[in-house]
Amino acid sequence: MTLAVPPVQAATMFWKFDLHTTSHIDQLLDREDVTLLELMEEDDVLQECKAQNRRLLLFLSQDHCMTELVNLITTEPPADLEEKSRFKFPNIACELLTSDVSLINDKLGGDTSLLETLYHFLEQDPPLNPLLASFFSKTIGNLIARKTEQVISFLRKKDGFIGLVLKHIDASAMMDLLLRLISCVEPAPLRQEVLNWLSEEKLIQRLTELIHTGKDEERQSNASQTLCDIIRLSRDQANQMQENVETDPLLAVLESQESVAGLLKTMFEGERSEASIVNGTQVLLTLLETRRSGLEGLMDLYSQGYERSYTVNSSILHAIEPHLKDFQQLLLNPPKKSAILTTVGLLEEPLGNARLHVARLVAALLQTSAPSVCQELCKLTTMDQLLDLFFKYSWNNFLHFQVELCVASILNHSVPEERPIPGLQNHEEKLQAGPENQGESVKHCLPQLFQKCRLVQRILDAWEENDQIQAEGGARRGNMGHLTRMANMVVQNLEKGPVQSQISDLIKELPEDCRGRWESFVDETLRETNRRNTVELVSTIHTHNLHSSSEDDDMESPFPNDLSLQQAFSDYQIQQMTANFVDQFGFNDEEFSEHDENINATFDRIAEINFNLDADDNSANATAFEACCKERIRQFDDAEEEEDIWEEKEINYATQVKSRTRLVKIQDAKTNSLYLKLTSSPCSPEVGPRCSSPVGSSDADKQVKLGPDKSGASPSAGGEWPVGEGRKAPLVASDSSSSGGSDSEDDDKTAATATETIKNAEVKRFV
Repeated sequence: MTLAVPPVQAATMFWKFDLHTTSHIDQLLDREDVTLLELMEEDDVLQECKAQNRRLLLFLSQDHCMTELVNLITTEPPADLEEKSRFKFPNIACELLTSDVSLINDKLGGDTSLLETLYHFLEQDPPLNPLLASFFSKTIGNLIARKTEQVISFLRKKDGFIGLVLKHIDASAMMDLLLRLISCVEPAPLRQEVLNWLSEEKLIQRLTELIHTGKDEERQSNASQTLCDIIRLSRDQANQMQENVETDPLLAVLESQESVAGLLKTMFEGERSEASIVNGTQVLLTLLETRRSGLEGLMDLYSQGYERSYTVNSSILHAIEPHLKDFQQLLLNPPKKSAILTTVGLLEEPLGNARLHVARLVAALLQTSAPSVCQELCKLTTMDQLLDLFFKYSWNNFLHFQVELCVASILNHSVPEERPIPGLQNHEEKLQAGPENQGESVKHCLPQLFQKCRLVQRILDAWEENDQIQAEGGARRGNMGHLTRMANMVVQNLEKGPVQSQISDLIKELPEDCRGRWESFVDETLRETNRRNTVELVSTIHTHNLHSSSEDDDMESPFPNDLSLQQAFSDYQIQQMTANFVDQFGFNDEEFSEHDENINATFDRIAEINFNLDADDNSANATAFEACCKERIRQFDDAEEEEDIWEEKEINYATQVKSRTRLVKIQDAKTNSLYLKLTSSPCSPEVGPRCSSPVGSSDADKQVKLGPDKSGASPSAGGEWPVGEGRKAPLVASDSSSSGGSDSEDDDKTAATATETIKNAEVKRFV
C-alpha cells in the first residue's frame, strides 16, 4: 500500500533526517590553498559548473586555472601513469571548457594567450594523440559556435592554419573541425566570408590531392569523407537559404569540370590502388547523388522511374566521360587481391571493393540518362561485363543490387520533371534529361541489354542451372532473388512502361525457341515463384493468428484464403474502433480521472455494431456463408452436457440482470443485402438457454428447454435465429462486489467463432 505524504511533512522529514547532500566543492572552495586538481577530483564538479555555481565559476575563470585547463587538453599526459587514469583530468578539463557556460566561453574566446596555447597544439609533428585531438577539436568547435567572430578573426590571421589541419587530417577530429567551420558559423554574411576564405586557401584542391595512390590510406579516407560531407552540407544549406544568396564557392569548385578532372587524375595516375579508386569514386557518387520524391530506392524504379529534384551538373559528366574506359579496365583487370575463405568455400579471385564501386558508379551514371555517357557505356560493353560478374559472383548481394539498379535504370527511362534546386540554379550548364535525351539514352542502352547482353537468355539459362543444382541436392544460388526481380521488371515494362513498345519489339526479335521458353517461363515458373514469394509466408502467419484454439488446427475453412480481403476487413475493424471507440462504448473523460478509482462504464453499454454485406442470397458466397454458419456457430443444446468444474465447490453468487450481446443475421428484402448485427438484450433469470455458469446449472436445465414449443425462439434450419423474434440471453451469475464476473464461456466461444467466421469470409464490398 502506498501512503501519500503531505508536501509540508515531506519537506520537514527531508531536513530533519538530513537527506540533502551538500556538495563538498563548497567546502573545498572555503580553503585558500585549494587547487584545480582537487576540485576536479570531485565527482560533481561538472554538474556544479553547469548548475552555475558562482563560486566555482569564479575560481575556474581565473587566469592560472584557465591556462591549466587548456594545457591539460593539449599536452600529452605522463606515460608512467595508469592507463585508466591517464586521461581522466584531460577529459574533465575538456568537459569544463565546453560546458557552454558564458563566463568560461568569454574568458577562453577573448584571451589571445589561451587561443595561442590551443593553436600550438596543431604545430606538433604528426601523428597527434587521437584523444587529445578530439578534445582540441571539441573545444575549438564550441568556440566557433559561441564566440564566432573572435575565433574566426584569430584563425584567419594564421596563414598556415589550413595547412596544419590538413597535415593532421589522418585524425578524424581534424575533419570534424573543418566541417564545423562550414556548418556552424552564423550569421549568413559571416558564413559567406568564411567560405570565401576557405576557397581562397584552396581547401577543395588540397583535399583532392590527398586522394592519391602514394598517400597514407587513412589520410585518403578522411580527405574523401570530408569532400563528401562538404558536398552534402553545402547542398543542404543551399536548399535552406533564399534564392538571392551568393553561390557557395566550395560547392562551385567541387562541381567544376576542372576539379572533377583533377580528382580522376589523382585516382588513375601511376600505380592504381584500391584505396584511391574507392575513395575517389565515393566523391564522384556524392556529386552524382539525386534526391527523389516519395519512396527511396529500387521501388521507385518499379513504380514511377527516377524522379530527380535537381539535375546533375553536366560539367561533372563531361569530366567523367573520358575516364569511363579506365573504369571499364578496372572491371577486367582489378587491383590484385589474395584468395579469401568464405562460408561457401574458397574464393580464388575476390570481387574487391574497387569493382563494386565501379558498379555503383555505372548505376549512378545510368540514372542521369545522359546520352553521351550511355552511348560510351554501350560502346565499352560495360553492362555486359557487369552481368558477367553478376553470374560469376553468385553470392555477392552488394554487386547483385547494383546490377539490378542498372537494369532497372535502362528499363525505366522516364521523362523527369524539370525541377531546379535552390543554390544550383546559378550554374549555367545543366544536363536536362528531356524527351529527346531520354530517347537517345533508350536508343543506345535498351537494344544492347537484350541483344548484346542477352538478358532474357541469361535469365532462362541461370534459372535452369539453379533448378538442376537444387534437384541434385545443392543450395539455391544467392542471386536468384535479384534475378526474379529483374525478370519481373522485364514483364512489367513489357505490359506497361515508358519503353513498352521498344521492349515488345526486342522480345519479338528473339529466336523462336528462346521466345517460347520465355513465354513458358513467364506463364508458369515466374508466376508460381511470385505466388510463393508473396502469398505462402504471409498466409502461414495469418492462418496461425486466426485460429482461436487448437481445436481448429485441423479444420479447413470453406472460404477461399484471400489475404487482401482479410487485410481489408482487419483494417476496417481498426478504423471503426479508433474512430468511434468512445462513442460506441460510452466512456467519458471524467470516468478516467485520477481521483475516481471506479470505472462505472462497462462494455455492455454498446447497443449494436452493424456489418452491411452486399451479397446475393443465390450467389456462391452466400451459400458458403450459410455453410460456415451451420458448421462454426453451434446452437445451445441441453443434450451437450459437460462436466461442471465447480460441482464440489460451494460458492455464493448474487444474481443480477445484465445485458448480453449476441450476433444475428438480417436479410433486407428490399435491397437483398445481408446484415450481421451484434445486439444487446437483457438477461432474464426466468427464461433463457442453458448457461455454463456454476450457479443453478441443473435447475436451469430442468426449467428451460430449447424447442419450437418453448418461449425461447427456435433456430431455423440454417442455424440462424429468425429475425424479429427475441432470444433471451442466459442468466449471468456474478458477485456484485467483485470485478471478476464474466459472461458464459460457451457464449464467449460462440462469439469468438462468429467473429472468426466474419474475418475468414470473402467480402466482396463494404457498403
